[in-house]
Amino acid sequence: MELKLTLSTVRPWRTGDETSLAHHADNLKIWQNVRDAFPHPYTMRDAIEWVRSASSAEPMTNFAIEIDRSAVGGIGIVLHSDISRRSAELGYWLGEEYWGRGVVSEAARFFSEWAFDNFDLSRIYAGVFDWNTASARVLEKAGFEFEARLKKAVTKQGRTGDELLYAITR
Repeated sequence: MELKLTLSTVRPWRTGDETSLAHHADNLKIWQNVRDAFPHPYTMRDAIEWVRSASSAEPMTNFAIEIDRSAVGGIGIVLHSDISRRSAELGYWLGEEYWGRGVVSEAARFFSEWAFDNFDLSRIYAGVFDWNTASARVLEKAGFEFEARLKKAVTKQGRTGDELLYAITR
């Protein structure tokens, strides 16, 4: 899969992305707004492992966001099973120097369409920390609707807050 968009390209992770990945992902401001599984500091070793893992996964569900021939972010889904088998969780991040340009809103909109077309999904959702208003705007611009405020549902760096749940359905 490769989506050539107006502002970026969404494409599989590949060998050669590691240096750019480590550079852009090693940012405290990014880490403060993603799950703890996202390493910080983000090392070259982390980048090598991620590219190896993401590029060999079947089915492939995690992709690079590329700008100017460099991997500067990531977007992907987590497929669910059992009674939630037609739902997937969307996650994304982008290097700070590209924030505020509409890159992730565009990527999320087109990537969600691709996911609906390629997996038997009826719903894609994303959770956002209540302090991350920029990410909430990203989802709204991508066509996701606010569904719920899960009170005191997330804790990051010792700070407990609400999780805002957004979704798009087909």
